[in-house]
Amino acid sequence: MTDMQLIFEKSRPGRRGVDLPACDVPEVDLADALPRDYLRQVPPGLPEVSEPDVIRHYTALSRRNHGVDLGFYPLGSCTMKYNPKRNEQFARMSGFAGLHPLQPVETVQGALKLMAALQEALAAVTGMDAVSIQPAAGAQGEWTGLMMIRAYHRSRGEERTTVIIPDSAHGTNPASAAMAGLRVVTVPSNDRGGVDLRALERVLGGDTAALMLTNPNTLGLFEEQIVEIAQRVHAAGGLLYYDGANANAILGKARPGDMGFDVVHMNLHKTFSTPHGGGGPGAGPVGVKAFLAPFLPSPVIRREGDRVVLDDDRPQSIGRVHSFYGNFGVLVRAYAYLRAMGPEGLRRVSEDAVLSANYLMRRLAPYFELPYDRTCKHEFVLSGARQKRQGVRTLDMAKRLIDFGFHPPTVYFPLIVDEALMIEPTETESLETLDAFVDAWAQIAEEVKSDPDKVRSAPHTTVVSRLDETLAARAPVLRWTDEPSS
Repeated sequence: MTDMQLIFEKSRPGRRGVDLPACDVPEVDLADALPRDYLRQVPPGLPEVSEPDVIRHYTALSRRNHGVDLGFYPLGSCTMKYNPKRNEQFARMSGFAGLHPLQPVETVQGALKLMAALQEALAAVTGMDAVSIQPAAGAQGEWTGLMMIRAYHRSRGEERTTVIIPDSAHGTNPASAAMAGLRVVTVPSNDRGGVDLRALERVLGGDTAALMLTNPNTLGLFEEQIVEIAQRVHAAGGLLYYDGANANAILGKARPGDMGFDVVHMNLHKTFSTPHGGGGPGAGPVGVKAFLAPFLPSPVIRREGDRVVLDDDRPQSIGRVHSFYGNFGVLVRAYAYLRAMGPEGLRRVSEDAVLSANYLMRRLAPYFELPYDRTCKHEFVLSGARQKRQGVRTLDMAKRLIDFGFHPPTVYFPLIVDEALMIEPTETESLETLDAFVDAWAQIAEEVKSDPDKVRSAPHTTVVSRLDETLAARAPVLRWTDEPSS
């Protein structure tokens, strides 16, 4: 591939790719409306390009990217599943996409009924009594749930300040707890990859506000002692919080509410068919048992006869957590997905995801170390410690995988596994794709022994060779110019 020009480098004075209609409202002199310090003194240095050049530029860029439409995307812990195109079409229908968030309730009854029905469906799937669809992401859903837990304890005259989090948890869990003003206590895993019950007993006490748990956890393993865990946390006066990031492993098969969880967040942008990645948009609805319903964010969407209303009369509510009522386009996609799948379809999703993961785990186990040799759920974790002893790191192998046309899976997470390699095949990939993925890893494992330099210097087929992701994140290079090219 040849080097690409930046869109600014393609810019030529006077070229344009859009023809805007004449302004149909009175013009306003911004100098009269805004302080001078807020006004530009010169126009922004935007690129001047024709419509064909714009289309060709971004089409060419898209060919150099990787996504679920272009190849296998086994990104563990993030559920990069296929997103049906029809759901995109539904979200773009003018009756949905053209709504204004400040329209009177009477004029948006269709949208509100969709949201009310979505809440009811999510409550049924998770075994909860009430749901709020306000939170805009999983992490915000975590924070919202913890704030409700904190408000509940305070309503009982208790100031519980500690949240217990397993060492295999998602990194957002401790961050959300800290944002909620709570102290984090870590509990270790046992040799089966679940919560160590004895260690849990030692940290439970009168200051325990909640235990945050992902089930199955980030190792892809189901908590075999979840009933006992719930009993111990509740006996200490704490509540159970369910991180729903891995919910696609149990859809239609098990419900957090039946396991003893009091609060659950769901990632609609992972489990329920909205594309995930690139910073959003997302949705992280929160479900609660009935005793926590008074603390849900306001306004609450609820049915009132044939109408749906926005209920702001919630004296115990933790307040609004998102502008308006959530990321509506994401909600439309999730509703369409649930209606299309139905209970049987959701069960099939989990069954296929679990089958695919166990198939890959067993086929890949001969090439890597398997820290937890037991049935996994939707994802599993291998260790590249064997290859590390041979002088090749997991990151090297992940980069080499790119040369085979596969996006690398998550590496170095969870932290409790040395040289972790976290793989999630999802429910949508064919047997042929999974086998090709295994064949690629088999070749890489052989290259580690026969030609380690080839692996350490990968990738070899990309436009740019190996990138330093950490440096790119910490010290980005911004090539922006206010001066159009001559």
